[in-house]
Amino acid sequence: MTTTISILGSTGSIGCQTLEILDLTRDEWEINFLTVNTKIAELEQQIKKYHPRGVAISDTKCYLEFKRTTSFTGEILCGEEGVCAAAGDSRNVIVMSALVGFSGVMPTLAAIETGATIALANKETLVSAGDIITKAAQVKNVKILAVDSEHSAILQCLIGESSNEIEKIILTASGGPFRELPKEEFESISLAQALRHPNWSMGNKITIDSATMMNKGFEVIEAKWLFNVPIEKIEVLVHPQSIIHSMVQFQDGSIKAQLGTPDMRVPIGYALHFPHHKPMQFPRLDLAAIGQLTFSPPDYEKFPCLQLAFDAVSMGGASPAILNAANEIAVQAFLKEEIRFIDIPVIIHKCMDTIQNVSHPTLSELTTIDEVTRSTARQECLKLR
Repeated sequence: MTTTISILGSTGSIGCQTLEILDLTRDEWEINFLTVNTKIAELEQQIKKYHPRGVAISDTKCYLEFKRTTSFTGEILCGEEGVCAAAGDSRNVIVMSALVGFSGVMPTLAAIETGATIALANKETLVSAGDIITKAAQVKNVKILAVDSEHSAILQCLIGESSNEIEKIILTASGGPFRELPKEEFESISLAQALRHPNWSMGNKITIDSATMMNKGFEVIEAKWLFNVPIEKIEVLVHPQSIIHSMVQFQDGSIKAQLGTPDMRVPIGYALHFPHHKPMQFPRLDLAAIGQLTFSPPDYEKFPCLQLAFDAVSMGGASPAILNAANEIAVQAFLKEEIRFIDIPVIIHKCMDTIQNVSHPTLSELTTIDEVTRSTARQECLKLR
């Protein structure tokens, strides 16, 4: 018996690694939809290899180009509506959401409506709309399985445990490429330097988020929603080796940790086969060769984005959505080398200070706030150019 899966963002880093995992047990899977934004050449290659039932292309210009040139005879959908239709197709059993940013919110809700299990690699979905997403999942009795290595680790640590016995969740962070760089040298950080992550191979946006430690801030917010714990019970610990992916401390003082090589295919595989650990021929962890594991507290002065994430949770309401939207625009500007690395938290802080918060936002209000924040952040980027 096969399991039907759709992959949102199939040509990105997580999407490609998901297909690599499916290759290992190809006869167990039926690929329903693959969705992309603009990478139609890569999509054509995936179609030839994986034979999906349909595709969705969110960029209208690329959709028209694809329609003109392709020999694909399956269903071809267009725009955000097309991606939502692919996510919400009733045949889906699992939906892998590997989209980037706020664009993942509506397709995730569409997938939840069908009752499909959500393998969530798009952390911004829970950052921006955690309350709405988790409530919708509860109504439909839908599992949301985070693909982040840290949240996969927490999930594994909690198997067989009672959630009311959790004293603390400890999210580990590599510290990124600038963990040991003196703060006074941050002004001269280049794009090339920021894109060189010491442990993980990821897309450009998440790599910059890791360099600013905003990625860890997002994971803090994500953990709050995934595991229903207050922010006061979530701690960040810098662990440069990226071997312990996260830990859970219980009320008797005991701690459970999940360890492994820094390889995203492992948490992807676990999400796809949950709750089972399927045989995978990936490199094994050799602790003797590693020799030692080290830990230290994060430096909130050097990495203010992490503190901004905690602040956003404390402020509540739409503040995390403002945090996310401002960060997306600031990171885009940095990737275009229009602003400096140190300008990213400045822009986010300005947006959080100036944009009116809404304590219990509806989805429509969140969408409006997201748009207003992006406009404000763009204006702030222009001032700093």
